Amino acid sequence: MSTQAQKLRQLLSMDKCHVMPCCFDGLSAKMVEQAGFSLTFMSGFAVSAARLGLPDTGLISYGEMVDQGQHICSSVSIPVMGDGDTGYGNAMNVRRTVDGYGRAGFAAVMIEDQVSPKRCGHTKGKLIVSRDEAYERIKAAADARKEGLDILIIGRTDARTDHGLEEAMERARSFSELGADILFVEAPESVEEMQTICREVPGVHMANLIDGGKTPVLSPSELHTIGFKLAAYPLVLVSAAMQAMAGALKELQAGKSPQGLMSFKEVRQVIGFDDYYDVEKKYGTSYRQ
Repeated sequence: MSTQAQKLRQLLSMDKCHVMPCCFDGLSAKMVEQAGFSLTFMSGFAVSAARLGLPDTGLISYGEMVDQGQHICSSVSIPVMGDGDTGYGNAMNVRRTVDGYGRAGFAAVMIEDQVSPKRCGHTKGKLIVSRDEAYERIKAAADARKEGLDILIIGRTDARTDHGLEEAMERARSFSELGADILFVEAPESVEEMQTICREVPGVHMANLIDGGKTPVLSPSELHTIGFKLAAYPLVLVSAAMQAMAGALKELQAGKSPQGLMSFKEVRQVIGFDDYYDVEKKYGTSYRQ
């Protein structure tokens, strides 16, 4: 049986840019799979918002993220990639993070070069560590992978914002040489910069697409033409959920019954009640409505 990492490698070998809606819990991951997508990504921004009700500013811990990841990975059969932030400490912490994410069931883990506490890549106040420290993190991640479970490593750099595109590309090149399987140069600010990254830095590239963010939001076909293999949408599901909840609450506040929602039957089907009842019958348990 193929591991989740092997499944992800097979997807990345295809000549296409994979659309990757980002999840934040078991339900959102399950809905991504049921909608027919071949992979998903656990967004740190979305998990911090949904689990803690707090901004993505380094407030969520390794333990909380890996716990959330276990629930997400166990709820689906598609590969899940996970936000490992800065690795939650020094190189030894990075090793533990990679091992923990592998044991949780992730196909890949992302390690970035921001100073801890980190921040969302499209918000203000980002700082990055030195090249040496950034490279140490990726080397530690690669070492952990060699000695533990099969998992891909995503090397992310946030150097573009304050240090320029050349510095970001130099870091990405070194990340690849040190063992990163996927490269993520965060927040390029034009189509030309996106083209330059894919042209001048060999490797598998991921784009991060946020409406109102710094990077142009291109179609999957345009991203594929440029050279991207992955198109991550970190806020689509959490913002859609927030908008739907805000609308329903407004209707309730006005004394109305919210309209246009999933029926109770549809909700049960998505969550898996029917599957549960089918399995339950094997053990002689009486069927319950």
